[in-house]
Amino acid sequence: MHNEEIVHHLYHAGFQTGNYADTILHVHQNTYRLHAIVLSRSPLLAHLMSTSPQSGAQRVIYVQLEHEPEVTQEGFAIALGYLYSSVSLSLIRPDNARGVLAAGCLLGGMDELCGYAYDACRQSISVETINEWLEFIDTIPSSPDGSLTPELSLTSVFGHFAQRLRDDVFHFLVVTLPNALEINSSESDPSQVHTGRDTLLRVFSLVPFDMFKSAVESRAFEIGSDQTRFKFAKDVIEMRRKGIARGHGAEETVVLAFGGGHPGGSAVHVTRKIRKRPLWKVNP
Repeated sequence: MHNEEIVHHLYHAGFQTGNYADTILHVHQNTYRLHAIVLSRSPLLAHLMSTSPQSGAQRVIYVQLEHEPEVTQEGFAIALGYLYSSVSLSLIRPDNARGVLAAGCLLGGMDELCGYAYDACRQSISVETINEWLEFIDTIPSSPDGSLTPELSLTSVFGHFAQRLRDDVFHFLVVTLPNALEINSSESDPSQVHTGRDTLLRVFSLVPFDMFKSAVESRAFEIGSDQTRFKFAKDVIEMRRKGIARGHGAEETVVLAFGGGHPGGSAVHVTRKIRKRPLWKVNP
């Protein structure tokens, strides 16, 4: 109880009211009156305090987030509060979890907070939010071998959580969503199956190509026979061709290789090639 009273006092008198503050922190358009001994729990803030010149009785530090769009004001405030007390964990919601995760990864030393925020992110992936998550996944570049290249990405602040979230979205597309829509259920009403297929088509028309290809070619993507999978892929590509999909200037095709699937894979294969620009001859 004594320890809880101390933490409660630190959070409310220290973080929320800024009493006896010795450090002024500027971030976004916000200013926080905080305490160096608590901020030193964050490797990033400890570095800023040790490298920022101090004039007068209070230290002033600035956290630049112009290149970290995923770190939201609310997420950063929750992560700052976590330095004072774990009560901040109760403020994590599905709609702010990604911003909290980004802030926790940026500040460092917050494994528990990041774990809570990541779980909230993972659980928030649904039919209603999948478009938002696909936009996020589309900002995570990958090299030809499929590995992430975080040094080139605005989402690199997430570290290893970027790949985990990418895998979670993939699992949702390949396993969770088809099961929820009862695409391959023999007990489903035909009209329900048709509606579910339309929903699946709409979602896959927005999926980044590399994930679309991996999903369609995955044996875990159980939507029926290879012919059914082939027809589904063709219908998705037609929707993507009409401009619904991201990535203009490319041509996508689907091939059904009967008996030609690699072990553990599908007989359906999706390919993509960049359209060549026409060459114009200019006569002098």
